[in-house]
Amino acid sequence: MDQKFTLLRRQLSACYSEREAHAVALRVLEDAFGVSRTDVYADKVRKFSSDDEHRLQHISERLCAGEPLQYVLGEAEFCGHRFGVAPGVLIPRPETEELVAWVEHYVSGACRILDAGTGSGCIAVSLALALPEARVQAWDVSPDALAVARANAERLGAQVDFRLCDMLTARPEECFDVVVSNPPYVCEHERIDMSPQVLEHEPSLALFVPDDAPLRFYRALADLSGQCLVSGGLLAVEINEAYGVETADLFRRSGFVEVQTLCDFCDKPRFVVGRKGV
Repeated sequence: MDQKFTLLRRQLSACYSEREAHAVALRVLEDAFGVSRTDVYADKVRKFSSDDEHRLQHISERLCAGEPLQYVLGEAEFCGHRFGVAPGVLIPRPETEELVAWVEHYVSGACRILDAGTGSGCIAVSLALALPEARVQAWDVSPDALAVARANAERLGAQVDFRLCDMLTARPEECFDVVVSNPPYVCEHERIDMSPQVLEHEPSLALFVPDDAPLRFYRALADLSGQCLVSGGLLAVEINEAYGVETADLFRRSGFVEVQTLCDFCDKPRFVVGRKGV
């Protein structure tokens, strides 16, 4: 077994389980230094320069301090693409890939899509790449997030119109066939159940809502979509599983039809979709 891998895995075992340390060490060597898993298992020697040694040690220290792997490496995988990430944006989750897949299932052709609260741009860019005839617009209230999203779109060759905009107060002047969003939905009281990695490093702005207003962004999205969606247009959102029924009821009261609550790959209610009524 490669000596660098063995040493890194041993260092990471101080803060990860043995299985996690093994997987993270492989990922670091492959993504940061180009040492493939095959090379590791075959004990193929790769000479590390002094700069490489210093960088590897720095990465190990950051990981052992609790910084998420995606921030340390500067990227995360999503829908078959690698997206740049930084502490100013939420790390894309596998569940959100399913939201993209649902939108792809419901629409096709030259549709107009709005991604409200785009963060790293993972939803907007993935949809733009999967639906090349679509016109995709993406909003975020954070200039830092938009800078990351624009860089991702440019690097991946996606055509997305990014705009600095707050979905809570926006008054759109354009019409869309789809509004999609993964808004903040974690209630403040749920902090106690979250890992320190998330709490100490990922942006609270993209995660949390007040306990007394768990549906604040969904009300705003229902209102926004009521203004800008064409008749029959699709509203698709990721949700807090604890508020699936309430979110679906909110959409129905706001005039949406064919409202459905959809489960993620863990069979938890994770998405609500509906169409704007006539």
